[in-house]
Amino acid sequence: MKFSLSPSLGGRLAPSPTLYVNERVRQMWAMGETVYHLGFGESRFPAHPKVVNALVEHASRQSYLPSTGIPELRQAVADFHSRQLGSEVSADRVIVAPGSKALLFAFQMATAGATILPTPSWVSYEPQSRLFNRSVLRIEATPQDCHRLHPDRLRRILNTSRHEQHLLILNSPSNPTGQMFGPGLLAEVAEICRQYKVLVLSDEIYGLTAYGREHVSISRYYPEGTVVLGGMSKHLSLGGWRLGTAIVPQGEGGKELLQAAAKVGSELWSSASAPVQYAAVTAYSEDADLAAYIEKCTALHGARTRYLWRGLCELDVSCAEPVGGFYLFPNFDHWRENLAQRGVLTSVDLARYLLDEWQIATLPGKDFGTPETELSLRLSTSYIDLETDEKSAAMIELADSATDEEALLQDHHPGMNEVLARFQKFLTTL
Repeated sequence: MKFSLSPSLGGRLAPSPTLYVNERVRQMWAMGETVYHLGFGESRFPAHPKVVNALVEHASRQSYLPSTGIPELRQAVADFHSRQLGSEVSADRVIVAPGSKALLFAFQMATAGATILPTPSWVSYEPQSRLFNRSVLRIEATPQDCHRLHPDRLRRILNTSRHEQHLLILNSPSNPTGQMFGPGLLAEVAEICRQYKVLVLSDEIYGLTAYGREHVSISRYYPEGTVVLGGMSKHLSLGGWRLGTAIVPQGEGGKELLQAAAKVGSELWSSASAPVQYAAVTAYSEDADLAAYIEKCTALHGARTRYLWRGLCELDVSCAEPVGGFYLFPNFDHWRENLAQRGVLTSVDLARYLLDEWQIATLPGKDFGTPETELSLRLSTSYIDLETDEKSAAMIELADSATDEEALLQDHHPGMNEVLARFQKFLTTL
């Protein structure tokens, strides 16, 4: 039987590129093929035993919970972010959901106007906006200055836009570039948003994975117009637990925003998983062991990502220096003419060529909003050499015992080193 599908999906929505490439790599692995997986961003380190024990302890929790989250978790999240953001957060400003992606969806559904996105930006922001027929306005950026966000370009968009309201989605540290917005830039963007009454969704899911410098939230400069989103997936390696958080601004406007998002949640997900919410109270507690573990994992993310970055730089590949998360966004425009002779004209072509010919799985920059012919790729270091739970646990133990970071990377990262060797061979063929 053939069914009529919603016209809102036709041409507007494809499977998530990150999930798609992960499934394809798994299928290739299952067939015995060699693939070096730089395509999927999932923190692979083991869950901390204290959080796991908390989940086991509350496994029998089976009842529906409030759409905004249980009070003790909202308070724990408020206290946690009060410490992280350096300003007082009250529990009534917190909402939790099954993942920050669900909250991004809810806030976009609950607000009117156009969505403004930096270029490049995470793959799900734009498709979510398209589902609601929201106009998407891109802040132009180029690889020549490592895709820097230029505030004057944001102002130009707002000056020329025909829309009355605007929603700006920021992500710092960034997926896909690994860069962070510094205090000066955030203050400048905040002043523009204040002038034009722009609502900011600040996706700070990688905030605790910053290793280059201190992470700063735009809410420090624009508290009245910023929603801060986060979750447990990156700094605690708990992506599969699906627990996201959001903090709305103070005042009546923030209260209305939270209520609107909660209405969406009540119809869409009812509540986040009960056992996970109760375990998350422990995850967001002020615990020295958890803090030390987060710091250890972040340092390892940083060492692995910067190792790949240094290797690419030695090959004269243009790539911004990563300072958070586990991503790189190298550009191969320098080899455009030679790649064209091999039928590689777009970033999609380049990603396919690297997978088919060199067994390196990446994502094309086009999926993140860059022009189709810009030869940029998103690389993730989170999977390579950590493909199984056993490898991930062993890497943590090696990091504990290693006295020399460089030796750890050279001697215990065969996949990473093979990737660099293959990139070198690939470029010498051009």
